[in-house]
Amino acid sequence: MVKYIIKRVLYSILILLLVSVLLYLIMRIMPSDYVEKTLLDKLNTGVITEADMLHQKELYGIADSSFLGIMKGYWSWFTGALRGELGMSFKFQQPVGEVIADHMWISFGIAMAAFVFQFIIAIPLGIKAATNQYGAVDYATSILAMIGISLPSFFLAYLLLRVFSVELGWLPLQGIKEGDVNGFDFGDLIWHMILPMATIIIGSIGGLMRHTRTNTLEVLNQDYVRTARAKGLSERKVVYKHVFRNTMVPIVTMTAGIIPGLFGGMMILEDVFAIDGIGRIAYQALQVCDIPLVMGYNMFIAILSVLGTLLSDLTYMLVDPRIKISK
Repeated sequence: MVKYIIKRVLYSILILLLVSVLLYLIMRIMPSDYVEKTLLDKLNTGVITEADMLHQKELYGIADSSFLGIMKGYWSWFTGALRGELGMSFKFQQPVGEVIADHMWISFGIAMAAFVFQFIIAIPLGIKAATNQYGAVDYATSILAMIGISLPSFFLAYLLLRVFSVELGWLPLQGIKEGDVNGFDFGDLIWHMILPMATIIIGSIGGLMRHTRTNTLEVLNQDYVRTARAKGLSERKVVYKHVFRNTMVPIVTMTAGIIPGLFGGMMILEDVFAIDGIGRIAYQALQVCDIPLVMGYNMFIAILSVLGTLLSDLTYMLVDPRIKISK
């Protein structure tokens, strides 16, 4: 077990290293950079000169666009990251670590709540659909799953806003609190989170629901399930004691990408609902090519992904003791 974990950690470090190189290269070879995006209007109107523009690029460390210059820039970022210094955000003029820390918790809270509700809703519905194959529940869950899979999150968000905020006026339009509310109001926060949470849950439960239904149908046809029924066990005990445990084995494979996927989806969702989480901040940074902040955010997602994959591998043994980890 220890050798396996060490080997996986080393693989994860190598993957993160390659991801960081690729991300930095992508950011540096984009058609324009932060200085051009922020100062181009002043250059066109004659307020500043080309020399001034070049001087600003040198200050931000993005003047040399040759391959060697890009690699020097990456090495500077990488050595700083090893020391725990992710650089200074171009846009917000704050250390990247502080920007992420200040805006991460609202995104983390939404993502974890969505993660819990996704499992609470999707897995029971998937099992119910499988045990009532071709029934009303099966067709209803299939339609719900197709809607969640097919609709882009931003379209679903705008649709819910249009219906429940603009037309009916039942729910707040944007933000996480009313403008005249001072301090923290948990009830007001929950009220503002209904539409964002609904958007995430509807958009994310489809895949897990279909996966649960498919695996449950497969397990229901196994010989040991027929034997359990022949012994006179109730259908509920057969499903939730014998079928459910074996259904969970392949479902564990999905958990590795769920939380990173939720954080990744926050970028557009938080912008639609005007929630100042890390996703919206990263989206604003991406629009102006804020390299340090975009790198910090994406490496945060990458770390979540590799940790999720490692955790899912180790969880196999908990849901199925027959699975042995090879060294």
